[in-house]
Amino acid sequence: MSPAFISGTTEMLSNNKITFDKFHIVQHLNKTMDTVRKDERKGNDLLKNHKYTYLRLNKNLTDEKRKELEHLNMLYSTLGVAYRLKEMFLDIFQIKDSAEAAKFDLYSWCNLAIESGIQPFIKFVCLLKGHWSGIVNYFDTKLTNGILEGINSKIQLAKRRGRGFKILRLSMWLY
Repeated sequence: MSPAFISGTTEMLSNNKITFDKFHIVQHLNKTMDTVRKDERKGNDLLKNHKYTYLRLNKNLTDEKRKELEHLNMLYSTLGVAYRLKEMFLDIFQIKDSAEAAKFDLYSWCNLAIESGIQPFIKFVCLLKGHWSGIVNYFDTKLTNGILEGINSKIQLAKRRGRGFKILRLSMWLY
């Protein structure tokens, strides 16, 4: 989603449409949610050790964590609204009709986020609007670069594991 990626892609592949996959969009959403949590955390010890309570999907929480989350959302209304916005945004990706998801639901979600008045979410909406066509293309194509990300992860792992090994001199093997 970086300007360098966009300009390089449009320059080299001018006949193709740019698609921003769900992974990168959700990555920005989680950063936004974590920013809200950090802002609320200042001076509130009850929110200590609840980073991943807010970053995980509600369906992936244990019953105990879900109850804690409900309690915290009642105490900290801004955080509760932010969490609901996050969950609603993720629900958009479950809609089968791409036109409805992209145009109606995403647009409606952006309006809800702006109306919430939560600054990090307003910033996230600006990011979405700046990349709107690429995000809408995802709903049509469902393309991701997950395979490339996985291959890159394996390469980086091999590089990390290879550090510290010394190459034996070739002359040792000649004798």
